[in-house]
Amino acid sequence: MRSQRVRIICGYSVLTALLIVLVVLNICAGSADISPSRLWNAVRSPESDRVAYKIITELRLPRTAAAVILGGALAVSGFLLQNFFANPIAGPYILGISSGSKLMVALLMVFSLSQGFAVSSFGMIFAAFIGSMASMALILLISGKVRRMSVLIVCGVMIGYICSSITELVVNLSDDSNIVNLHNWSMGSFSGIGRGDVLTAAAVVFPACICAFLLSKPMNAYQLGESYAASSGVHIRAFRASLIILSSVLSACVTAFAGPVSFVGVAVPHIIKSLFRTAKPIRILPACFLGGSVFCLLCDLITRTLFAPTELSISTVTAVFGAPVVIYMLLGRERRSVNG
Repeated sequence: MRSQRVRIICGYSVLTALLIVLVVLNICAGSADISPSRLWNAVRSPESDRVAYKIITELRLPRTAAAVILGGALAVSGFLLQNFFANPIAGPYILGISSGSKLMVALLMVFSLSQGFAVSSFGMIFAAFIGSMASMALILLISGKVRRMSVLIVCGVMIGYICSSITELVVNLSDDSNIVNLHNWSMGSFSGIGRGDVLTAAAVVFPACICAFLLSKPMNAYQLGESYAASSGVHIRAFRASLIILSSVLSACVTAFAGPVSFVGVAVPHIIKSLFRTAKPIRILPACFLGGSVFCLLCDLITRTLFAPTELSISTVTAVFGAPVVIYMLLGRERRSVNG
């Protein structure tokens, strides 16, 4: 028991330290490098270095904050879906939920551009939520007709491909001058997110994460089986609906602002559970948020610096780190099924 407590404390300490280091690196590194001392001087006295202060406050800080908030949201969303389906490979990107959100947001953006009006941040989130709920409804419909989770995962991947293909078709057929921004968004990126968007994302993500944390006790019972959870007083239908809505809201918020970001929702919860050696939601949920933030900060730093000044899409880098984790999980499940 004591060793478990020590492991949890060490785990949270490492994640917090990595978060702080990566926040500083993301603010300092870029096409115009800013040393930590220059960063400190610009924050302490903006008049002394207006150029650095403007870069920090208008570009680097909002983007870094977006990576923290949205990365944490993706990891929590993935953890909720994994508990809902009782499968560690479930995630908003794998199941096609992010692609459904992307399709609805792309349709709304193209329509608004053609009509000459701007869509509010909450409007984008609402459109993404509708898309994610539509994809989730399809997944739930399929889950009632198949017995093997592997078939459900494949169906989710196919739904994602269909939604992505339609999105690409919509983007390519649009002739608006802002289509370049729409294309960059459809590939996944934290660039171009302003302070107002960060505040809106925080207003959606943090309450949703708090609600998810409040479900820790029934989630812990649900992990032991539906029958056990029901006998413990958990209202199964309301609980499952809560997991669906919360995971959809979180993934929709990410897609609305950053586009589809792959593999974070699958890889990070698995890494955190392996690090902490427990799956108890009350201990894992906050760690998943921190882990998702660290993961996305690291990947976003690579997208901006690896081939600077050329910038990669965020999903390109998250896939490089996240896909091997998914392969490892699949091989582990296959090995256990053979030995079992």
